Amino acid sequence: MVQFPVLSEQRLLQRLAYPNRPIRIVLDTDTYNEIDDQFAVIYALKSPEKITVEAFYAAPFYNELSSGPKDGMEKSYDELVKIAGLLPEMNGIPIHRGSERYLPAADTPVDSAAARDLVARAMASSEDDPLYVVAIGAITNVASAMLLEPRIIERIVVVWLGGHALHWRDTKEFNLHQDLHASRTMLNSGVPLVLIPCMGVTSHLLTTLSEVEDYVKEKGPVGEYLYETFRGCASDHAGYSRVIWDISTIAYLNNEAWLPSTLVHSPVLSEDFRWSFDHTRHFIRCVDYVHRDAVFKDLFRKL
Repeated sequence: MVQFPVLSEQRLLQRLAYPNRPIRIVLDTDTYNEIDDQFAVIYALKSPEKITVEAFYAAPFYNELSSGPKDGMEKSYDELVKIAGLLPEMNGIPIHRGSERYLPAADTPVDSAAARDLVARAMASSEDDPLYVVAIGAITNVASAMLLEPRIIERIVVVWLGGHALHWRDTKEFNLHQDLHASRTMLNSGVPLVLIPCMGVTSHLLTTLSEVEDYVKEKGPVGEYLYETFRGCASDHAGYSRVIWDISTIAYLNNEAWLPSTLVHSPVLSEDFRWSFDHTRHFIRCVDYVHRDAVFKDLFRKL
């Protein structure tokens, strides 16, 4: 059984406070899985006044767009390379391949270049300047890094788009549902965690093809790329909108007022993907609302 360091409640609450300063992040993303990852990658790079991106990690995914977790990870890696060719701000930022499979057991990491890089960057960080780990896919790479070197939880803050709202009927959300062992590791470890739920919270981060055409399309090669990516998903344009979930993580780091949050005890994740609650568990921060207009105004302005 892996033993994680236990942060004092004072230290944990300090880490869970909003960082009113520029921060360093790594971005863990299943970039090929959805169109929202691309928006989040570009949004992060267009926010240099608050965010410095140190590395990108390709996360595994498995759905109709991939033949398995490894294929999903490789396609996500290729998509990150594609974006790097369009966005000068991405030049020189390393892109690492992540896990080729999900965690096979609760305490068994999956070794990868991404997990090793995260361990190295975290351990090189001072406890006064923790590395922010922004995860917008299955949490496999991050959980693996924590299992490879448990001490990194003293030097990181994880911001994860995962699960549904704590009041939701279940939490069978794609990011969380793919890797039960990794998701439980994240929730049980005591790592400083900002959880940004999907249904019931970020589910109203909706935009339309018309809005993307008006405010994104003409923003150079990267704007054209985002527009064409969105248009390719909008088979029926009339009345169609799409959730751009992943930008919520970057928006939270840009301005805490746009994503109000609450300190809660880390929820317990059941085998059938439901939340239950134990008020003796450690604290996490959980976002409970998103000011949609403020987030999109900031994104469109920065493009």
